[in-house]
Amino acid sequence: MINHAKAHMERCLAALAAQQGVANARHHATGYELMLAKLDEDRRRLHQIQSTQRKIAVKRELLPEYAAWVEGVLAGKSGVQDDVFMMVMLWQIDVADFASALTLARYALAHKLVMPERFKRSTACLIAEEMAETTLRASTVDQAKYAECLADCMALTASEDMPDEVRATLHKAAAYAMLAQKKVTPDRLRQCLAWLQRALQLYERVGVKKDIERIERELKNLDASG
Repeated sequence: MINHAKAHMERCLAALAAQQGVANARHHATGYELMLAKLDEDRRRLHQIQSTQRKIAVKRELLPEYAAWVEGVLAGKSGVQDDVFMMVMLWQIDVADFASALTLARYALAHKLVMPERFKRSTACLIAEEMAETTLRASTVDQAKYAECLADCMALTASEDMPDEVRATLHKAAAYAMLAQKKVTPDRLRQCLAWLQRALQLYERVGVKKDIERIERELKNLDASG
């Protein structure tokens, strides 16, 4: 657990990096280099773990150690490329902390930040795909919790370029999350139907045809009952 002094230092270093540029901040404080070194060490630790669930647990354990750095980057507001910040965003999605990830995602997209070089996907594509896949792997109970964040993700990435398959999967995940909620009103059913129909339009093999048929029947029955 990071002590208060260290946390304060990391916030200041991150703000300095954002204000002066990472290269200059390194010269003055080497804070970014220190955080990159920590990230590399933590990634090596994760690489040694075979279990996906165990990796998620370790990421959840590690994320608070980066909180001060991320806070400093957001406070700096200059949009300097920061690989530590981008990896924290990805880990937040991995542990299903979508609300926190979206805060970072808004900043990243606004400033056109990119993922570290080894990643081939664009930032928007990665955000959409990882949030969708994390949702689809989750239990129904957990999916219901993600509905609002997935709708926010769809809005945030609506104008971004990405493969149709990825956007289709995001629409599917958003619909499943809303359908998983306890009380789904007719209006929400229609919204889910629209998302699933859009998903099918984007990618024929997205796997939603039976869901569309089921919702259409349900809505037809609701209309018939008055």
